[in-house]
Amino acid sequence: MNLQRLADKLRITPERLQSLQETVIRESSWPEPRLLRFDKTASGIEAGTAIFDNGDIIFGYPKIRRALMLRPALKKHFSDWVTVEEKMNGHNVRVTSVDGDVIAITRGGFICPYSTEVARRLISEEVFLDNPKLVLCGEMVGPENPYVPKDIYPTESMDFYLFDLAQKNCRETLGPRRTHQLAEEYGIRATRLFGEFPVDSAYPAIVEIIKDLGKRGREGVVIKDSENLVSPIKYTCSESNCRDLEAAFQYYSDYALDFFVSRAVREGFQSVEWQEDEEEQQKRAQRIGQSILLPLAETVKKKMDGEPITQQVQIRVKSLQTAREFEYHLRRSGIRTIFDQPEPDDDGYLVRITKLVMSTNDKTQALIDGEMW
Repeated sequence: MNLQRLADKLRITPERLQSLQETVIRESSWPEPRLLRFDKTASGIEAGTAIFDNGDIIFGYPKIRRALMLRPALKKHFSDWVTVEEKMNGHNVRVTSVDGDVIAITRGGFICPYSTEVARRLISEEVFLDNPKLVLCGEMVGPENPYVPKDIYPTESMDFYLFDLAQKNCRETLGPRRTHQLAEEYGIRATRLFGEFPVDSAYPAIVEIIKDLGKRGREGVVIKDSENLVSPIKYTCSESNCRDLEAAFQYYSDYALDFFVSRAVREGFQSVEWQEDEEEQQKRAQRIGQSILLPLAETVKKKMDGEPITQQVQIRVKSLQTAREFEYHLRRSGIRTIFDQPEPDDDGYLVRITKLVMSTNDKTQALIDGEMW
């Protein structure tokens, strides 16, 4: 593609584009179609931005900032009405059509073979025939999500939930109203819409929503400007923070320190803003403590008993080729796995996967053997 034309689409200079090609832009030649992807955010261009040979640019989905003190954040960030939607707990994908083929692009800018097969099963091609420039921004969730397996959603496998719309070659998203209109028009499952609220009275309504979601094992909410004039913010349930900690402490050496600290900090701010009394704080503290201690102790016990520390996930595919391609996709992403022999079922194959958690295995064994922290 012409360097000047591409730079113009990215809204940077050709000189800056050449510099980025040497530092943060990586080529991905598999699976087809070939693309260039931004390995990290640079010059205001989001990580995961994908540039295809035909000139199409699928910009990375903007990172959503998080509110810790919800009431002042609402008043400071929004000016009029807000739309409140459920925040799903899965992995972020952008689904679009390139040269007639529907593909699902991960947050990192890779084409995921498994997510692509799911997208082709769940989303009608008519969407892109009618809207060739459209990009569906959504979350893949369910118990057969190999990245974030969750059994809290009404599916036995993996579903796609639309949460925003974008267009090729455009950084801006289209906002909540257009998103839910299109979802209804084409029969696409969308994230739950709790409603629109005036900013001045939104806080108590959102707190009640959060408490109810927490009881049902859900993650939280995304709060959007109803007119799409400013970027959205997110706010999570205490129970979700604790489940994240529980999973992370099971594989404690494979997570960044900020993952642990940020969730603990969220709990402190939420407890104070909700004006919890001593009994409520004790319950929260106990919940957090159990999320830290119990999975960590279980990991140490397993290793002392000679058991490897692994994570078991599974996928359901129509084609064995999808399973083979997904195995390669995980390998190129740096995830070490063992794929069991596929098991035929009514509509394809069930594939059980063992993810090897190498750092936690090695670190735990070394500590058991007497190494220092």
